[in-house]
Amino acid sequence: MMVKLEEKKTADAVLEEIADYVLTKEITSDEAFSTAHYVLIDTLGCGILALNYPECTKLLGPVVPGTVVPNGTRVPGTSHVLDPVDGAFNIGAMIRWLDYNDTWLAAEWGHPSDNLGGILAVADYVSQERLSKGQEPVKIEEVLEMMIKAHEIQGTLALENSLNRVGLDHVLYVKVATTAVVTKMLGGGRDEIINALSNAWIDNSSLRTYRHAPNAGSRKSWAAGDATSRGVRLAMMAVNGEMGYATALSAPGWGFQDVLFNKQELVLSQPLDSYVMENVLFKVSFPAEFHAQTAAEAAVELHPEVKDRLDEIDQITITTHESAIRIIDKKGRLYNPADRDHCIQYITAIGLLKGGIIAEDYEDEAAADPVIDELRDKMVLLENEAYTKDYLDPDKRSIANAVQIHFKDGTSTENVDCEYPLGHRFRRQEAMPQIRKKYVNNLSTNYAKKQLQDITDVSFDYQTLAAMNVNEFVALFVQ
Repeated sequence: MMVKLEEKKTADAVLEEIADYVLTKEITSDEAFSTAHYVLIDTLGCGILALNYPECTKLLGPVVPGTVVPNGTRVPGTSHVLDPVDGAFNIGAMIRWLDYNDTWLAAEWGHPSDNLGGILAVADYVSQERLSKGQEPVKIEEVLEMMIKAHEIQGTLALENSLNRVGLDHVLYVKVATTAVVTKMLGGGRDEIINALSNAWIDNSSLRTYRHAPNAGSRKSWAAGDATSRGVRLAMMAVNGEMGYATALSAPGWGFQDVLFNKQELVLSQPLDSYVMENVLFKVSFPAEFHAQTAAEAAVELHPEVKDRLDEIDQITITTHESAIRIIDKKGRLYNPADRDHCIQYITAIGLLKGGIIAEDYEDEAAADPVIDELRDKMVLLENEAYTKDYLDPDKRSIANAVQIHFKDGTSTENVDCEYPLGHRFRRQEAMPQIRKKYVNNLSTNYAKKQLQDITDVSFDYQTLAAMNVNEFVALFVQ
């Protein structure tokens, strides 16, 4: 006889806390909703920009060409109409392709807006299903609420539970967060959320193999799409009555903690509320791994001073924090765009050389410039322990880097340091106009003037957007 999880009433505390948060926590922070508004448009803009890259678009569309799904999920910027699982993969892959959406840095890293793949796919599907039955569709305000909660789940798990230390990829937390919120969106209750969450943990996580030499590759650009779509699949199964596993985390010998987390206890180190959305980091200026954003800002600032003296450079000193050294300090050959946009030396070199960084700078044609590797070879990375300390300080969460150029004649530039990148909470007001500009620029690569205007008229008006039906909002983006 099958024993249902809810009959045991002994589910792991983390599963229960997440489920209760998703179901019952009222989000009262105006700052969280305001930030979620900007995260929504910024994330969609990143996905639309990615449609200009064939390596991304080749992954999109139905698994079986020609498949038609009644009331299916529409994929923004395309004509695809898919089941919500495949729709979540498509949207998630677009979002993450160029490494340009938001970021969260703690003991584990990640990009909480990756969850929008599953959230938007399910919201569009549920809206159309409801309309077909004469019911009210989902409003964008609910999408924003689910984004806040997904950010909170993923980001709070990341505060003290480092997957990278055990070789696992951060997209596991995307899968867990998506699973929790979309189970609710699909009509699931507490038991269904716990059941779905337990299966998400039992699923395990992909290894970080594809993020590091000698195997860095394009999977890092679709891994989150894969994770958020799996969350949708597990949620749909749970809502249809699939059982869960009460001690998926803590079971001796067989649970996640013993098998894959070095027998460490997985913890939620603070109550779940809206902290993560309020403190999330926007990538405003540069499509680059976030630990290098301030190095890029410093390099761009130095560009006018060094652009005509590149052959006179003797050494380039990058002073940074421990996490940057651990994950994006790369010497030697870089094999592809996925390798280059996760290399602090490459990113800094582009900033010094060009005075800016765009996605095309990581492509093979741009990387063929021999000056880039000449500059990389002159770079020395040093850890500043104060930078490392402030990176982990919950009241600061800085991502500091400094760049200084030393010339062969013995002179040097100023040591240009940047503690907080433009997308940091401490620089939020400075960033907002630039995020709007980034959104328009990204959309303009795919939409004619009239459709672009229709989208931005709604996107920039919070009250209109929050009250809008999801299906009508998504329809604005259909090509």
